[in-house]
Amino acid sequence: MKLKDIKIAIVESSFRREISDNLEKNCLSTLFKEGLKKEQIDIFKVPGSLEIPLVVKKLAKARKYQAIITFGAIVKGDTYHFEQIANEVARACMDISLQYEIPVIFEVLAVYLLKDALIRATRKNENKGVEAAQTALEMIKMLSKI
Repeated sequence: MKLKDIKIAIVESSFRREISDNLEKNCLSTLFKEGLKKEQIDIFKVPGSLEIPLVVKKLAKARKYQAIITFGAIVKGDTYHFEQIANEVARACMDISLQYEIPVIFEVLAVYLLKDALIRATRKNENKGVEAAQTALEMIKMLSKI
């Protein structure tokens, strides 16, 4: 597949915006460095991480994109809610990826402390936004060979 033919969707949670915004910024920077243009990337913002899979499924079903990247942050609180959200979002995104045979790059960070998510979204090395972009491009390339 030619670089100019690639379309990527980003689905991100608006909750914990400081995390998602940094992940998006680093992801886009990497995609642009690799040669993608702004018009090849569509961004969809949802209220929270639990809303990500429904939008991912609609996008996968449309078969317009070669990869979908997800961003969000789920922080452990005092209740079981953290586990419910983190597990269900991860499971749903994997199910969609397998059902529609599209890479769903999962960077919904489930952390015990908000600062841990911020570090992963902003640091220079092992930045999760950068890794999401790189993984999406590698998977598109690999799947186009099959």
